[in-house]
Amino acid sequence: MAKFRTVAMTALIAVAATGTIARHAAIAKQAHGNHAPAAPAPVALPKSVALLDSYPATRKAPGVVAVIGLSHSTVVHSAGALAFDTGSPAADGDTLWRVYSMTKPITGMAAMMLIEDGKLKLDDPISKYIPAFKNMTVLVDGTKDLTAVPAKNQITVRHLLTHTAGLGYTIVTKGPLLNAYNEAGITPFSSTVQAEKDLRKVRPATLQAFAEKVATLPLIAEPGTKWSYSVGLDVMGAVIEKVSGMPFDTFLQTRIFTPLKMNSTYFTVPAGDAKRLVTGYAFLGDNPLPLDAGATSVYLSPPSFPYGGAGLVMSANDYDRFLHMLLNGGMLDGVRVMKAETVALGMSDLLPKGVI
Repeated sequence: MAKFRTVAMTALIAVAATGTIARHAAIAKQAHGNHAPAAPAPVALPKSVALLDSYPATRKAPGVVAVIGLSHSTVVHSAGALAFDTGSPAADGDTLWRVYSMTKPITGMAAMMLIEDGKLKLDDPISKYIPAFKNMTVLVDGTKDLTAVPAKNQITVRHLLTHTAGLGYTIVTKGPLLNAYNEAGITPFSSTVQAEKDLRKVRPATLQAFAEKVATLPLIAEPGTKWSYSVGLDVMGAVIEKVSGMPFDTFLQTRIFTPLKMNSTYFTVPAGDAKRLVTGYAFLGDNPLPLDAGATSVYLSPPSFPYGGAGLVMSANDYDRFLHMLLNGGMLDGVRVMKAETVALGMSDLLPKGVI
């Protein structure tokens, strides 16, 4: 059987490899002042550089970019190109990547902002904002069928943020529920132009309609009792939209992207920036097959709605600015977008008790 694998972004993006992103207590002690300008990768990182260089050298990816936060400086290392095509532009810190699930931390911090504003609470039931989630059901045996019983617990904001709501995800869910998700159009992601045409035939047309459709399907587990990768952050986007009174993408632009000068972060890539967008590939054995060329990418057209779990396209430099803001306790270049304690909360262990 031929070996088939995908290169999701045609590269690795190792952004802000400080190792402190999950250690919020330490972050408060090492907050930086301003975002330092990028500098060439130092010889002190030979193993990291060698690893990154090996991907385009061995044709595992056309190009790679790493933006690495070290102490008071940021270093950028890039190798290879935007595509395997001869003459393709070199990859750099401003190259645009499909960041997929790296969208989730941004959605999570957007929720933290509303908690800071006093408009949202971690343990609020989401049915308070989207009533369709009031009476959820839980599968009895998801390997057999969709037989379900009433849920004992309400899904909360905390559950959405920590993948403990009991929701599914077509990239990991199996069995009858996977079929139900596909048939209902619970597919909050883009891949290729043709796939998008097919998915739009059944996918809900708006974020609120999407969330309400999710609520019609049974859960894989009782809310708050099990970790399972899910569409929770996409549903969180719908909650953010309801609570803020703004379209979800407008909220992110207003509260995060514009103040942080993340000027290369998009749900829809402007036509003028298509030349910076990498080509997405799948591999058949060792042969790369282009699935989504930058010049004609599905990301050049608006998605059905902004996908809070996997929808963004952005540069490594932009993601570095977002992470530096977190490491700085909510501030970047003298602009505060969140309180330090809000950042600390967002980077703490929010899992319900008893869930590992």
